[in-house]
Amino acid sequence: MNEPTPEQSKSAQFTSAQPTLEALRLELAELTQAAEHEFNSAISSPQLQQAKTKHLGKSSRLAAIRGGIGSLDKQMRREVGQLCNAASHTIEVALETRQAELLKLERSTQLEAESVDLTEVLGEISVGHFHIITQTRRALEDVFCGMGYQVAEGPEIETEWHNFGALNFPQGHPARDMYDTLYVDWGKPMSTLLRTHTSPVQVRTMTSQPPPIAVVAPGRCFRRDTADATHMPVFHQIEGLLIDRDISLGHLAGTIEAFTSAFFGEGFTSRLRPSYFPFTEPSAEFDIQRPDGSWLELGGSGMVHPNVLEACGIDPQEWSGFAFGFGIDRLAMIRYGVDDLRDLWTGDMRFLKQF
Repeated sequence: MNEPTPEQSKSAQFTSAQPTLEALRLELAELTQAAEHEFNSAISSPQLQQAKTKHLGKSSRLAAIRGGIGSLDKQMRREVGQLCNAASHTIEVALETRQAELLKLERSTQLEAESVDLTEVLGEISVGHFHIITQTRRALEDVFCGMGYQVAEGPEIETEWHNFGALNFPQGHPARDMYDTLYVDWGKPMSTLLRTHTSPVQVRTMTSQPPPIAVVAPGRCFRRDTADATHMPVFHQIEGLLIDRDISLGHLAGTIEAFTSAFFGEGFTSRLRPSYFPFTEPSAEFDIQRPDGSWLELGGSGMVHPNVLEACGIDPQEWSGFAFGFGIDRLAMIRYGVDDLRDLWTGDMRFLKQF
């Protein structure tokens, strides 16, 4: 004869023993408590799987009790079946809960083991600061805002009309060539360009609001220049515009002098020299004199040309004004004693930390 399996032996023993309902209730409660304890004590998924097999597998005591239900009387079969189902449900819930906990723990451990420390260790940690071009621009804005001007801005890609046409540059005018313009492939040929100065901001201001007007326009400009100690194809400029009634060249000279004293300090003065620009008449270069008596050319200026006022919809018989402009990069070089303009663009921290 074939030997009975352990499960068959338990079933047979259960059948012959005929345990009481109260004894089975107590045993199932103990089985449930033991299973929960072993599940919660498992510290890895393999350990939890072993505990699962022990308490829910085919050879488990719970399975043996289920297998012996058929030998019980009808009333007891129903009650023992309910007890087994309740115990099984409680054990399975405890198993699922611990499985979720171990999965979360193991995933966290794996991520921590596979993580890469990307922290850059610096010997010296310092707070950053504005580039000296930005420092100079902000200082200029502060000076002119203190004099009653507002800061105006405009697009860096401009129309030919805003950059040249409205500023009294007729088609074919040789002054257009001196700016070495970079045109953009947009619209009609030579109708769109990278602005060569911030004067288009003045045009946009005059065409968008009525006088009186007092604005400064700082910003980035572009020209087809070869980089050297004093020139860059990308540079920064600031221009000023004042439109009001009865404005004269004397007001321009006074404004330049007030700016020179406010920005450079006591001991500096300024002067105007006759020059030519298509958008101003009369036009003048303005220089500053250092305390040692030497002169330094700073920028251009003049009274706004009547043609420019008319192009922007302003009556030159009622209104007049002046404009001026100079390079922010050049001013930064003067202020901080930089000899080569290219040093401002290298991004060399040894250079930038000095300012």
